[in-house]
Amino acid sequence: MALLPTKKEQTRARILDAASQSFRSSGYAGTGVDGIAKAAGVTSGAFYAHFGSKDGAFEAVLASGLDEVIVSIPNFQTEFGPDWVRAFADYYLGEAHRNDLACGCAMTTLSPEVARADPDVHLAYEVKMNKVVDLIANGLGGDTDETRRTRAWAMLSTLIGGLTLSRAVSNPDIANTIAASAHTAALIAAKG
Repeated sequence: MALLPTKKEQTRARILDAASQSFRSSGYAGTGVDGIAKAAGVTSGAFYAHFGSKDGAFEAVLASGLDEVIVSIPNFQTEFGPDWVRAFADYYLGEAHRNDLACGCAMTTLSPEVARADPDVHLAYEVKMNKVVDLIANGLGGDTDETRRTRAWAMLSTLIGGLTLSRAVSNPDIANTIAASAHTAALIAAKG
């Protein structure tokens, strides 16, 4: 029998969700504690009680966002079998995901923020990204572990870069061309 979350856990989850959407859509510099608290329906004091600082909230958002990817990769592999890479690329570069910055993938929206963060955040990010790459590599088959990991990094880098570029242009036709090109390149990278 699963226990229902406590009020404190529910409040923390609301704040984390509001922080996640804000960091993903507005970046670290464009996100304020008061705005997160207001979006979560709590006071700034409640925010600080749960996360201690804006940095603490960012670290929690980053961990949670990368955990979403860590859970989703095996789900794609199970649901789509040998065609999971295509299905994942379809989703990742699809128009709905491209247009949903606030709820889009943390790898794309938060990686540039990590580049400006302190070394502890870099390390935590690296640990989670290595888990993501291991999961992708395990689903690629063939070759050595090292070769599958190299292909996984190439595929992932292509998807993240393609999503970033397609979001950055204003012309939808160009965005679609970028997404289609990245989709093709990601499939090629995955196959080796």
